[in-house]
Amino acid sequence: MTLPPDTGSSRDATGARLRALLQAGDIDAALQAGLMDYAASHEADDAPIRAMQDQLRTAWDARNRYRAREARLARRAAERAARRTSAVNPPAAPAHGTKQAAVAAPALPAAAVAALARARARASGRTGG
Repeated sequence: MTLPPDTGSSRDATGARLRALLQAGDIDAALQAGLMDYAASHEADDAPIRAMQDQLRTAWDARNRYRAREARLARRAAERAARRTSAVNPPAAPAHGTKQAAVAAPALPAAAVAALARARARASGRTGG
């Protein structure tokens, strides 16, 4: 009959090693020794391990948020540059009588067209009365 390996003593040894590495300030060695994989208990002995795990998770989450923000800002800057480039160098106007001329975008946005129509209606009402 074979007994399962005693994981309690190896867990205790791992915890003691991690605590010693953290007390020495060697976080890299603690990470390599399995700091983030270690399931810290709620006992006082594991408090430094839990604190470092929490601190590292917080730092890594912040780094991920920063990288996502930088990527988002870079994408927005690229979109803005593309809009500026297209505004400075508009595509060539299609020849009259072609299908592309009929599909071309309006010169003014819809809100501006509506405001212009209201202004014209007011102006024609004043002069016609």
